[in-house]
Amino acid sequence: MLKRIVSAVIGLPFLLAVIIAGETLLFIAFLVISLIALWEFYNGCKSKFTPMETAGYTGSIIILTVMNFTLQLSYILMLFSILVIILNIIKLIHNNKYNFVDISITLYSLVYIPFLLGHILLISKQPNNIIIWLVFITAWGTDTLAYFSGYLFGRRELCPSISPKKTIEGAIGGTLGSMVVSLIFGYFFLRDHLFVVALIGILGSVVAQIGDLSASLIKRYIGIKDFGNIMPGHGGILDRFDSILFTAPIIYYILIFIINR
Repeated sequence: MLKRIVSAVIGLPFLLAVIIAGETLLFIAFLVISLIALWEFYNGCKSKFTPMETAGYTGSIIILTVMNFTLQLSYILMLFSILVIILNIIKLIHNNKYNFVDISITLYSLVYIPFLLGHILLISKQPNNIIIWLVFITAWGTDTLAYFSGYLFGRRELCPSISPKKTIEGAIGGTLGSMVVSLIFGYFFLRDHLFVVALIGILGSVVAQIGDLSASLIKRYIGIKDFGNIMPGHGGILDRFDSILFTAPIIYYILIFIINR
């Protein structure tokens, strides 16, 4: 726990600075985070698969660049269409090195990490973009409050075959805590949208826990405990951002379809 607290104390000011600065610094920061997370993902997968790493890193840079500089969905769809064709061309050229599962893993990694993470950049360019903080509040708030709720009240296992330490009580406590913390934030910054903020607190918490469990499922399948060890007490970048990957799109679409409609 001490390592987790120290890492959080060091990492939080950096996150605050990046989001407050926005624009170029935000883009560069999340581009670096995406590349590190991809590197961790590919290293973890190498025991079972052969990801197309160079194509993955290049694709990540292009995806985040497109998402940062254009809001046109057609460009993103075109990009993924081209990526599918390019990966298959690589497979044809290096037929003995890669198989179609490797193509699938590489494509999955590009959707799972840079594309989902890129929604943070999309949020930053919208009216009411102060809501970007709820991406982190719901995800990390859920993680922290679920930990303490589970520690104090946890009795029934949530998903013992995936993550034995998680409990139903912890999951409920994390969701309720996320809603409360989100409402406190909303009271100060989004007072005209408190009902939607409460909804974000609940949905954000649920998808954050799904994101965390999904990452645990991947790690269990490929036989690793953590994706990395860059953050003592937290594991790797991907371990810390696995829930963020799921909260960012949910909050972005709530923002554009409900708050900013």
